[in-house]
Amino acid sequence: MNKNLELLSSTIASSLRLWRGTWGDKPSHTPEKLLVLFDREDDAECRLVREALTELNFDALVYPCPIGGTRFAAKRKKFAPGTQLPALYDPNTGKTLAGAEKILPYLYSEYLGTNASDAPKVSPLNMLGAQLAGLVRSPMGLEVRESTAPKKNLTLYSFESSPYSRPVRERLCELELPYHLINLGKLQWAELGPAIARPFAFGKYEPVAGSKREAFLKEHGKVQLPYLIDPNHKIKMFESTAILDYLERTYAK
Repeated sequence: MNKNLELLSSTIASSLRLWRGTWGDKPSHTPEKLLVLFDREDDAECRLVREALTELNFDALVYPCPIGGTRFAAKRKKFAPGTQLPALYDPNTGKTLAGAEKILPYLYSEYLGTNASDAPKVSPLNMLGAQLAGLVRSPMGLEVRESTAPKKNLTLYSFESSPYSRPVRERLCELELPYHLINLGKLQWAELGPAIARPFAFGKYEPVAGSKREAFLKEHGKVQLPYLIDPNHKIKMFESTAILDYLERTYAK
């Protein structure tokens, strides 16, 4: 797809979701051990769960399960019998849940300390928005493509509504490439907009002290997403188009 059309359709998808999965400022208790998510990028229920992970500022080990994919079937069966997606395994409590209707209340009650009824709803209206967002991007991030399996998991810095990060997550899903998802949701108005043009950042940009964004800025000198780390080939890179080209050259068959 043309780069500009890619960005436009990804932006429309985020707009249809009213930019849910942008802010990561809910005062949640961070899980000590990494959550495990069996996910399909273009699936509506999976989208709702990923939005919640960004908003709760949680990271996760993502095992992509595109249609026709089998790479993680045995692992998914071990943690979550059945085929329903999304499926979440929480090593902190030993619980496994399948479906957004169970996962969302669990995350909010377990880590936000709120009543489960306060969690985002898997309502017809919410699902419609998630499905429409998927249609805009379809068939990307939906069906499996033949690929070479990496020996080590990749790492992706992202947040759910990022129009630039979405195409990378779609490609990771299609190629069944497992990755450590590090959510860098926005925490203040000064972070609105792309890294090169933040309209509400007056003066020098200062991330929230003690945040993952501050740590990222100190290490890389800027906060720009997506950012991919591939320990298999000692690669670290910004820019979605460059990352997509790299994944295609390195893992697609």
